[in-house]
Amino acid sequence: MENTLRGIAVAALVPLTLAALASCGGDTEEEDGESPDVEAAAPAEDAAPAEDQSAASGINPILYYPDRLVETAPEAFQVRFETTAGDFVVDVTRAWSPNGADRFYNLVKNGYYDGVYFYRVVSGFMAQFGMHGEPQVQIRWSRARITDDPVAVSNRRGTVTYAMGGPNSRTTQLFINFRDNSDLDSQGFAPVGRVSAGMDVVDRLHSGYGEIQEQGGDGPRAYGITSQGNQYLVDNFPNLDHIIAATVVGPAGG
Repeated sequence: MENTLRGIAVAALVPLTLAALASCGGDTEEEDGESPDVEAAAPAEDAAPAEDQSAASGINPILYYPDRLVETAPEAFQVRFETTAGDFVVDVTRAWSPNGADRFYNLVKNGYYDGVYFYRVVSGFMAQFGMHGEPQVQIRWSRARITDDPVAVSNRRGTVTYAMGGPNSRTTQLFINFRDNSDLDSQGFAPVGRVSAGMDVVDRLHSGYGEIQEQGGDGPRAYGITSQGNQYLVDNFPNLDHIIAATVVGPAGG
């Protein structure tokens, strides 16, 4: 279990920098709470993306500018995930994780998760997603860290929680707990919501590729997603499930 829990932290840090990717796996600097040099290998951000590039890819242009997406989320809201495995619903309670809920709300509202893959699905543990399929979007958001929230509720089955790689390192990646993972609570993993409908869909997300390569498995290599985007997954891991669309549909419990 210890290695698997540590792996959540490692996978969360993987997209932060290509330099970190090259050495990621097993014992890393990140596990000691040290932040990687996020400026080392990331592309420059001073040039705005071409309008035709955004239009051609179907990506909301605002996703290239993380600092603009800072709207405060409702106290409770509901997100419907339409996926290749079926639909499920997440109820988000802002009081559980205010900073995390605000980030999640802005990402969903602006289409960040549309087309994103469940790239790390470990049977009996969790399903992780949140690496964007367009490398420039991924790099920009990997730098947009949010401040930690205290853990208000336990990581029980069905809860949705940010992956992280140390203090104040949360960005866009989340995971859904397949089982009660209360060991994560003391490590600062603060759930933002829970699956209120469709947990059977989550349970059948494709897990055949297993753990990511950075953690010694045969699944995707996070470096491949960062550098090549979704095409890397399509070409090498065609059975992975992905999000077709994620939409804010109303207040939690509505």
